Amino acid sequence: MLEYAEPVIKLIDEFKRLPGIGHKSAQRLAFHVLRMSETDVERFIAALQEVKRRIVSCSICNNLTDVDPCRFCSSPGRDRSVICVVEEPYNLVAVEKTRSYKGLYHVLHGSISPIRGMNVEDLRLANLLPRLKPENNEGVEVREVILATNPNTEGEATANYIKHLLKPLGLRVTRIAMGMPVGSDLEYVDEVTMDKALTNRHEI
Repeated sequence: MLEYAEPVIKLIDEFKRLPGIGHKSAQRLAFHVLRMSETDVERFIAALQEVKRRIVSCSICNNLTDVDPCRFCSSPGRDRSVICVVEEPYNLVAVEKTRSYKGLYHVLHGSISPIRGMNVEDLRLANLLPRLKPENNEGVEVREVILATNPNTEGEATANYIKHLLKPLGLRVTRIAMGMPVGSDLEYVDEVTMDKALTNRHEI
């Protein structure tokens, strides 16, 4: 078996610690780094250091940002009466790509998953309830909370927990619709997705 030099093995091991990176992918990344110029490596290192130094959690919505509050929370053009709850910062980006949602966000940084060691207390929910009061929301009363957690077991459990938390407050709590993805073929759709599509049907 081919043995790599110790620094290369260490680099491969570090890449393997990244989510979704197996041994082969880590090996490819490590050898890509070896082929990079010294300038490119230094720029890569500088980018890593800068993101760790400058990126913080928004004190209002928990989004990752380089300014606090983040640009969504501080924007006068956002509809402050609606809050969309997402699991991760990159889910927020997916919603923004639609260009149709103009409300605020709340980022949980995870979902309820005992298998992964994520419990209710690990979710960033503590600062959600205070936001619902007009005095903490620039005088605007929140009329709707949209639960946009992922359509899987963990996402459903998280959405149900938050729903039960908010319902007694008299708020409108909604869940994003789930079902047939655009461009898909009925022949290849699983029964759960088909059931959701039928349940969430609408008049045309």
